Amino acid sequence: MKPLHIVLAVIGGAIAGAAVGLLFAPESGTTTRSKIAQYLKEKGIKLKKEEIDELAAEVAE
Repeated sequence: MKPLHIVLAVIGGAIAGAAVGLLFAPESGTTTRSKIAQYLKEKGIKLKKEEIDELAAEVAE
């Protein structure tokens, strides 16, 4: 394969992956963080918004 074809295949794959991710994402990040906060409150754990954002960042890593 020519290098140009490889580059185009990678770019096309990235675009297709991003489109599928957007179409099949269950909910927005804000909604997901709200659900996590609600679940933690039900379990008796109270976190501030900054702490939840920090926790979400750690989980994402």
